[in-house]
Amino acid sequence: MIASVQYRTVDVDGVRVAYRESGPADGPVLLLLHGFPTASHQFARLMDALGDTPYRLIAPDYPGFGRTEAPDGFTYTFDRLADVVEGFTDALRLDRFALYVFDFGAPVGLRIATRRPDRVTGLIVQNGNAYEEGLSDAAREFAGLRREVPGNEEQVRGLLTLEGTRFQYETGVADPTLISPDNWTLDVHYLGLPGRGDAQTDLAFDYASNFTHYPAWQAWLRTTRPPVLVVWGAGDPFFTPEGAKAYLRDVPDAAVHVFDGAGHFALETHLPAIAPLIAAFLTDLP
Repeated sequence: MIASVQYRTVDVDGVRVAYRESGPADGPVLLLLHGFPTASHQFARLMDALGDTPYRLIAPDYPGFGRTEAPDGFTYTFDRLADVVEGFTDALRLDRFALYVFDFGAPVGLRIATRRPDRVTGLIVQNGNAYEEGLSDAAREFAGLRREVPGNEEQVRGLLTLEGTRFQYETGVADPTLISPDNWTLDVHYLGLPGRGDAQTDLAFDYASNFTHYPAWQAWLRTTRPPVLVVWGAGDPFFTPEGAKAYLRDVPDAAVHVFDGAGHFALETHLPAIAPLIAAFLTDLP
């Protein structure tokens, strides 16, 4: 069954958060947290594929992404993105939810998990890193960029172009024809909105702040032992398969699946294999 998706907005401390949702209003919640440089539209096909589940699927756009509107002067850091998403869950009265975290969604979602551990019923990780060994050389180089170093800001802004965005979708993918060009075209549209380049640059220079949180996130996993499903594109140029396997260190019974031929955006090429894993995982959650 194809899900009927609704598009809504809600005010969170002056940020007009846009989100999409599907499924029964009284169903258990799966909160879908997107990555860079995309927005909630990255989950459109997955939401359709999960249309037969009883879950209420909710995917917000962060400030600086998609259709969400942030006021002038908003501070673009990962702490602030987490603040807004946490406020979003309060505004929608989401007392309990499973988390799906991808890319930027991992530092956002895991911040929320450590702040509100009683709310998280389960964790789905798709190319969302929380371990040092998961960082590729390219990711370490990116995190090491500094605004004050000549040429570094231009390097960041190169990722916000059509070529830079397409690179993120296609690198490491065995069959790029499986990826719709609509994806990077829509991403570049949103990246080109007023102020978005500055917002994304600020977040890029804040990315290294996430590394200091890794021990706390790992401790949360180790002490609470939530149900964990990890699905990972092996060809990801940023986050290596070692980052997927590292979750087993803190949650030994996690289900870890690494897909050859998939890149950073593994859902784009391997949705038929990944969606049933997610559906089964959700069915087994308490």
